[in-house]
Amino acid sequence: MAADPRFHPGAGPLPLAQLARVAGIALPADAADRTVRGVAPLHDAGPEEVAFHAGKKNLGALRASRAGAIVVAPEHAAAVPEGSVALVSPAPVLAYARIATLLHPPPTASGTRHPTAVVEPGAEIGEGCEIGPYAVIGAGARLGADCIIGPHASVGPGCVLGAGCRVLAHASLSHCLAGDRVTLHPGARVGNEGFGFQPDATGTFVTIPQLGRVILGDGVEIGANACVDRGSIEDTVIGPGTRVDNLAMLGHNVRTGRGCVVVAQVGISGSVVLGDFVTLAGQAGVRDHVTIGSRARVGAQAGVIDDIPPGQDVFGTPAIPVREALRASAMLRRLARDRNSTRRPGGTDGTE
Repeated sequence: MAADPRFHPGAGPLPLAQLARVAGIALPADAADRTVRGVAPLHDAGPEEVAFHAGKKNLGALRASRAGAIVVAPEHAAAVPEGSVALVSPAPVLAYARIATLLHPPPTASGTRHPTAVVEPGAEIGEGCEIGPYAVIGAGARLGADCIIGPHASVGPGCVLGAGCRVLAHASLSHCLAGDRVTLHPGARVGNEGFGFQPDATGTFVTIPQLGRVILGDGVEIGANACVDRGSIEDTVIGPGTRVDNLAMLGHNVRTGRGCVVVAQVGISGSVVLGDFVTLAGQAGVRDHVTIGSRARVGAQAGVIDDIPPGQDVFGTPAIPVREALRASAMLRRLARDRNSTRRPGGTDGTE
């Protein structure tokens, strides 16, 4: 079905020419005057909606679609049915993302402050900010223009947010300096005390003061219920454009470069360093004081215990280069198959 306007208000109708221009698509001349109102799946889209197709799947749905326009890769453009405009792009996912964002833009700050919100003395609230019910802005905090602070969200004393940031429902940040367009999704926790302690002679744990901060670069997003601890003495630094998925954990003193991707349930121990554009797939774990080079990729559920050079793909526990991991897995399967093939029907393996 089409995007539900109760939750995803549309900006349409918009001319296809405008959408094509944003997506970098050359539009057929006879389609320049057509307009659309929103996006919808191939099988459900109507003449006033844009649909999307990528990959080899759903070619049947593509041929049968009634969408007014369809974002499609060049190799599948011939399958677009008559009556639909083919929006042909070599990067159809990216083109669709830009078109969908234009048709269904994210919410903007309303400039209102709910009467139940608490803004403590000395806090500076930028022009156009929206502060929701029961939100708390601590003393000395600074919010740039057009920020959204959601219901029950908390911005701790002294924290700084750049322009256009969003701290959504029940999210909290403390000891944090954030750039522009930073998003904390619901329940995210940024700036918590890091996991640092040392036992004394009696075995009692003595907490090590966590005296650092969290620095979030422009465009960083922290997923729902994810946690980013502040540094112990140095800062925890999340580089510009980095995306942290839901339920991920980044320990104290972690430093990431630009554009890193940390997928759901990843755990990164303290003092890990990631280069630029590193990807950690779901449930991967990284031990402390490891360095992962730029553009390296860590497979799902991998356990990283040693440094990884730039550009290398690793998998398994302990994480090793993917080709080695696949060869090792194939060898284990062969050994198991060979052992099973030598077993006698009575249950012995023929060695007695």
